[in-house]
Amino acid sequence: MRTLDDLIKVGVQDRRVLVRSDLNVPLGKAADAHGQRTVTDDGRIRASLPALVKLLEAGARVIVTAHLGRPKGEPDPQYSLRPVADRLAQLLGRPVKFALDTVGESARLMADGLGRSELLLLENVRFNAGETAKDEAARAAFAKALALLTGGEDDGGAYVDDAFGAVHRAHASVYDVARLLPHYCGDLVRDELSVLQRLTGAAGEVERPYVVVLGGSKVSDKLGVIESLLPTVDRLLVGGGMCFTFLKAQGHEVGDSLLEADQVDTCARLLAESGDKIVLPSDIVVASEVSDDAKSSVVAANAIPAGQKGLDIGPESVREFAAVLSSAKTVFWNGPMGVFEVKPFAAGTRGVAEAVAMAVGLTVVGGGDSAAAVRALGIDENRFGHISTGGGASLEYLEGKTLPGVAVLEEA
Repeated sequence: MRTLDDLIKVGVQDRRVLVRSDLNVPLGKAADAHGQRTVTDDGRIRASLPALVKLLEAGARVIVTAHLGRPKGEPDPQYSLRPVADRLAQLLGRPVKFALDTVGESARLMADGLGRSELLLLENVRFNAGETAKDEAARAAFAKALALLTGGEDDGGAYVDDAFGAVHRAHASVYDVARLLPHYCGDLVRDELSVLQRLTGAAGEVERPYVVVLGGSKVSDKLGVIESLLPTVDRLLVGGGMCFTFLKAQGHEVGDSLLEADQVDTCARLLAESGDKIVLPSDIVVASEVSDDAKSSVVAANAIPAGQKGLDIGPESVREFAAVLSSAKTVFWNGPMGVFEVKPFAAGTRGVAEAVAMAVGLTVVGGGDSAAAVRALGIDENRFGHISTGGGASLEYLEGKTLPGVAVLEEA
C-alpha cells in the first residue's frame, strides 16, 4: 500500500489533498461564553498532527474531513466540529479554516480558495446522509462530491486516510472516496497496522508471555476477539462489567451487577475450553449506586450481595493481575476495569494501567475508553509502547475481520 511518504516524494506543492482524520473527541457539556463547547480530551487531535504537518510543510493545500459523534445524517449543532477546529489551530500553531458544511457552497468556495500550506476543516462529515448510507449509489455520490473538492485526479487531487478509528467502516469518506482519487495510507494508520501485526504474529513470532487484558461493559462486544485471541495468548485477564457474566457462568451470584444473561452459556464454554488461560477477579468493589459519595466496600468475587453492583475490581485482583503482567513481553489492554470516571471506582483501572505501563515488552493500549482512562487518570502516555486511536478497529483487526478502509488502500 502506498504511504504518505510516497505521496510527499511525488510532490504535493500546491496540490489539494483530502485527508480523512479521526477527530472524534469528547466535548464538555457546558458551553463557554460564546455558546461553544470545548474539547475535553484532545488525544485524537494530537495523534492526527504528524500527517497534517508533513503535508503543510510540503506545500499542500490540505482539506480535512472527519466525524464527531453520531448525528443522523443532517446538521446538528451539538456535533459541530467548530470546537475541534479551534483546538486544532492551537495545536498546529497556525490558522485553520472551517467550512460550514461538508460539500456545499461553503466547502466548495473555501476549498477553491485554499492557498499553499493552508488547512481547511470541513464540517462533520456525518451531517451528510451519504456518508453512512447503506445505498452504495448514495455513498458514491457523496464521495464524488468530496473528491471534487480537490479538483479531482486530473487537477492533482489526492486522498490520504489517516483515520484508523474509522477504517472498520465502509463509509463514503473512508472507503468510496479512496476509489476516486490516488490514495495513500497516513502515518497514523501505518503505525497502527504495524503494531497490530506484531500482536497477531503477522510481523513475526509474538514475544511471550503474551497477556491480554479486557474490560469494558459487555462481553458480547468482545466475544469475537476473545475467541480469536484465546488460542494465541498465554493469559487473558478479564475485568470491567464483562467479568460478571463470566462469574455467573462459574455459578456465582452477581447481585445487581451488569449481566448479559444470554452470554452465560458462551462464557461457560470458554471457561471449560480455556479456563487455564482466563483470569477473573478474586474481589470486587461494590456499591448500591454510582456516585462520588457512594458507600463502597470490597467483597469476594463469589460473594457479591443482593442489591449491590460490582463497579470495579478489588485491590487483591489488581495485585494478581499485576503479577501476571510483570513477566509479560507482549501486552494488549482494551477496556477499563471499572467505572473509572467516578472516583470510588477508579483504583482498579489505575492499578492495571500502572502494571501495563511497567511491563518490559511491547505494551499496547487498545484505544477507546482505555486511552481515555490513561489520560483522565494522569498517567504519562509515553510509558506505553503504543496507544491506539481506534478501539473498535483494533478489536476487529485482532478478530481477523477485513477492515474496508484498509482493504481499499491496498488496491492499486
